[in-house]
Amino acid sequence: MSATDQNAGGPAIGVVTRFAPSPTGFLHIGGARTALFNLLFARRHGGRFLLRIEDTDRARSTQPAIDAILSGLRWLGIDWDGDAVFQFARAARHAEVAEAMVAAGHAYRCYMTAEELAALRAEADAARKPLRLRSPWRDRDPADAPAGAPFVVRLKAPRDGETTINDLVQGAVTVQNSELDDMVLLRSDGTPTYMLAVVVDDHDMGVTHVIRGDDHLNNAFRQLPIVRAMNWPEPIYAHIPLIHGSDGAKLSKRHGAVGIEAYRDELGILPEALDNYLLRLGWGHGDDEIIAREQAVAWFDLAGVGKSPSRFDLKKLENLNGHYIRAADDGRLASLVIERLGPEGDDGQRTLLTRAMPQLKPRAANLNELADGARFLFAARPLPMEEAAAALLTGEGQATLAAVHAALDAVHSWDTEALEAAVRLVAEHRGLKLGQVAQPLRAALTGRKISPGIFDVLALLGREESLGRIADRLANGKDD
Repeated sequence: MSATDQNAGGPAIGVVTRFAPSPTGFLHIGGARTALFNLLFARRHGGRFLLRIEDTDRARSTQPAIDAILSGLRWLGIDWDGDAVFQFARAARHAEVAEAMVAAGHAYRCYMTAEELAALRAEADAARKPLRLRSPWRDRDPADAPAGAPFVVRLKAPRDGETTINDLVQGAVTVQNSELDDMVLLRSDGTPTYMLAVVVDDHDMGVTHVIRGDDHLNNAFRQLPIVRAMNWPEPIYAHIPLIHGSDGAKLSKRHGAVGIEAYRDELGILPEALDNYLLRLGWGHGDDEIIAREQAVAWFDLAGVGKSPSRFDLKKLENLNGHYIRAADDGRLASLVIERLGPEGDDGQRTLLTRAMPQLKPRAANLNELADGARFLFAARPLPMEEAAAALLTGEGQATLAAVHAALDAVHSWDTEALEAAVRLVAEHRGLKLGQVAQPLRAALTGRKISPGIFDVLALLGREESLGRIADRLANGKDD
């Protein structure tokens, strides 16, 4: 199938996509979405999804950043085929291509000095125009160069006509070739530039579809001349609009533009929830909101990607996360919550947490709320009291609590049915509504005004702990 056929929207043969992050910081939301779209497109077409770490910026590339990217991708279930490629290790290959372009007349050695370049920049600034560099060495005999003078290798960019890219998201985009400059391919120290390395790596990795943010669209027009100079197959481009904040402004830290690990560790988001949310940022399938990975692979296409920036909304993410928490396995949630309880929880309490999950998870939008809701299970006696809860244990509340303690102490079968019957009987005898009895009881058992159902709380804590906590509050009331 030709590139034209693929651009027309037909299923591609031998699809290969890639995600190519720079390890100069964390894996952010935009990068994670780009990786996800590349993965889904490849899987939809039975192709391959590759990972390349673009670590050519040696001053800013760090191992912790590489580790964070790999960890974030794995956490999201974005698995790549084969080993990750590290761009810096391929510098010799990049230089080889640049020299081949010089030999073929598609690139040239430029001996312009720093002073000459500065003068051209100043001239462009004075004219309030971007610098479109056309070096005098483009068509000059290299033999004229001073012996041993430093040089860079520049691309001979096309000067006439125009270039059109039939982008699978943006549509047909045309740029006048006069807007392109003779960009540097090799620096004066012989190291390749990012623009060269990307093109060579994509070719050597067999990438057929370049799916990336639309901030790279201009780069595509600068990179295509390299592809054409080498007579390589042209990749098919799909440039995805960027993500904005809920207010429409460029995404920043105040909108939640933090690393993926922060959503996992600090905000308590489940990977499947973030995965689903990223999928819906700029792509849709009718009115479907809850889309599992298997369904996403079956449905995903680039025709469903919009041209306008999508808006990141943390509240919508948390709402979606609440759905996935309610659907998650109780044992898995218990393991995740134990990690957040610190010294209050350990592996020995996993069984209790698992039992409690059906009562805890309907109230939680994230793992932090789930952990917070579970703390009462492991709190040391006497329980610390929230101010609002303590207020329920004065006066009539204390007398009601004493009656409840006596009734519960007489219960032989410690299950929710028997416990409810005993508490209802206290309410009936005292002429109170069930809630008027349940509230001081909840305060005594949890130290809070809000908790799972009070009979579930009693059952989870068990007879000894429940009666002990109530007795603590009764004794405290006498001291007051």
